[in-house]
Amino acid sequence: MKNIILSLIACAFLFTACNQKNKQDETTNPETAKSSSERYACPMHPEITGKKGEACSECGMELTEPISKIPKTETKTTIVASETKPVVSSSFAIDGIVSNYLKIKNALIKDDSKGAANATKSIVAALNEAGTNALDAKLKKKYNDIAADAKEHAGLIGNNVGKIDQQRAHFAMLSKDINDLIKTFGTKQKLYQDYCPMYDEGKSGYWISETKEIRNPYYGSEMLSCGRIEKTIQ
Repeated sequence: MKNIILSLIACAFLFTACNQKNKQDETTNPETAKSSSERYACPMHPEITGKKGEACSECGMELTEPISKIPKTETKTTIVASETKPVVSSSFAIDGIVSNYLKIKNALIKDDSKGAANATKSIVAALNEAGTNALDAKLKKKYNDIAADAKEHAGLIGNNVGKIDQQRAHFAMLSKDINDLIKTFGTKQKLYQDYCPMYDEGKSGYWISETKEIRNPYYGSEMLSCGRIEKTIQ
């Protein structure tokens, strides 16, 4: 009788242990399945997805960004106070400045150091010839501050023929000045603000472009399509 009782206790113990293992398997298996089916995106081209470690078809970088970690956009209704922008006289325009900036950008896209240097003469002339007399004192000061910095970096691009890396570093600063001019004074041109997260560790890789197609002025033929559109201007 004693042996029968001991056998029953042993069976009950084995049954309980087996049950716990099955429950454990049920909780871990979904995690394994989830891990194997999780998709990853390229850090530079988030629209390109696949398995972790696969190469991006656009730039060749590994897919490392888990899609599940990309926060979902929630639709919220908020009331935003309207931003008061300074009134700019219709007789004042920066389109000539922007057009000459684009010539520098396009030369750097082609790895054309001499062409970029030559194009700086036109942008400096355009910055000097802008009709600031139509602006009030506050806007005139703001323009002069931005223009002074832009002329400095344009000049350094012009003085560094054959040193395209240095030209590109000053082009990044010039791009910031042009962006500030556009934000302050507006433009009639349809433009795009592009961004390369690879350049300068992602700190200053912005530029203005007239086309939707990505053509990278910071790397030229080395990584021509590296980057993305950050926003459309106008």
